Amino acid sequence: MSERALRGTRLVVTSYETDRGIDLAPRQAVEYACQNGHRFEMPFSVEAEIPPEWECKACGAQALLVDGDGPEEKKAKPARTHWDMLMERRTREELEEVLAERLAVLRSGAMNIAVHPRDSRKSA
Repeated sequence: MSERALRGTRLVVTSYETDRGIDLAPRQAVEYACQNGHRFEMPFSVEAEIPPEWECKACGAQALLVDGDGPEEKKAKPARTHWDMLMERRTREELEEVLAERLAVLRSGAMNIAVHPRDSRKSA
């Protein structure tokens, strides 16, 4: 083909190959339904594991598999707080002892808290 014949044919966008003579992998259509009443089908390979939920094509909500088991409930671990992590490292008796030591240091005045130079000018 000459250069003029190719001009304007959108070679990058359009494929000139056809599906004739090609055997596609066996497929199955799986139906999903979302809470907003939308129903749609998705093609999957016969060998594929079918997910129990899929994003709805129309509204983006979670759609569940029609005539299928719902998604498995995941065991949610309770949120670990600072107190929980502290109790993993120390016993209550150890914490009472550390608290008593720190309070004794504060009450004795042995802890010299440095005053920032700017703060001393404001009070003077």
